[in-house]
Amino acid sequence: MRMRTALATFTAALAAATCLTAAGTAGAAPATGNACSPAVSVDRFSDALDKTTYEGSFVGNFSALAVDRDGSLAALSDRSELFGLNARTLQPTSVLPLADEKGAQLDSEGLVIDRDGTRLISSETEPSVRRYSRDGRILDRLPVPSSLLVAPAGRATSNQTFEGLTLLPGGRTLLAAMEGALSGDAADTVRFQTWQRTRGDHFRLSAQYAYRTDKGLGVPEVQATPDGRLLVLERGYTSGVGNTVRLYLADPRRATDTSGVENLTGRTGVRLIKKTLLADLVDCPSLGATAKQPQPNPLLDNIEGMVITGHDRDRLKVILVSDDNQNTAQTTRFYHLRVRT
Repeated sequence: MRMRTALATFTAALAAATCLTAAGTAGAAPATGNACSPAVSVDRFSDALDKTTYEGSFVGNFSALAVDRDGSLAALSDRSELFGLNARTLQPTSVLPLADEKGAQLDSEGLVIDRDGTRLISSETEPSVRRYSRDGRILDRLPVPSSLLVAPAGRATSNQTFEGLTLLPGGRTLLAAMEGALSGDAADTVRFQTWQRTRGDHFRLSAQYAYRTDKGLGVPEVQATPDGRLLVLERGYTSGVGNTVRLYLADPRRATDTSGVENLTGRTGVRLIKKTLLADLVDCPSLGATAKQPQPNPLLDNIEGMVITGHDRDRLKVILVSDDNQNTAQTTRFYHLRVRT
């Protein structure tokens, strides 16, 4: 059963990748070795959805992407809406409002489409991870360690909690990445929390790992690679300068379980998640992009979402999306990358 499910998911991802490769998008440029680094190249970008609306909803504020079971894209807005996007044109085909148990909006940040089509969505308000049906009903809520809750309930800082969410190969382990450090931990060290699937597609708390970010950067997104490693986005912003966005390959498989470690302060005996820089996106070709505010590269914006859609020979096909915060100085932009891991 698991093998059939994995094959169906992989086939859908490859179908989406094929459609997206064929798409003619606004601001697009042909892939002619547009290298950002030896490991990463950018094929094209699209601003087609910037400052648009669909059925009365603002299309933007995107914080996460996923490939749905039918090969379409799902795009999560942090204003508590989930959009379906046509894989070829990126145009919206549906919008679904989301809410918590009391009907309040979420600060929705992470998205996983599970093997049965249900949606696992993280919100950084509490933080929380909930399972939703395709029509937006809450089916389950996952447990969260008390230390990861926003102060005063826990040690997390508001707006610095669960940003990235991904399901590891095999579908048994779910992983959420904190964007920022807990109070009492080193400022450059964030925690990655995992859960293990149990009967009835519930999840129980499992191991926790420590990941060290570059100075001044946080983690807005993670995606599991087919071999169990992670693509990790690190992002920061400096007023008057612009965004820093770096893509790392990280390996949690030999890292220390830090769920029982109260403070991460560089102490010995804690093996961090090992990471390797794949690309600093400031080094990508601009492809003719323009920026609405100062940027070290006009291609850059507030990149926050990422999904692996398939592979082409020895490279993964990856789509990134920026969160425009419904701000006239920012852009909703999709980036099509090829990543060798």
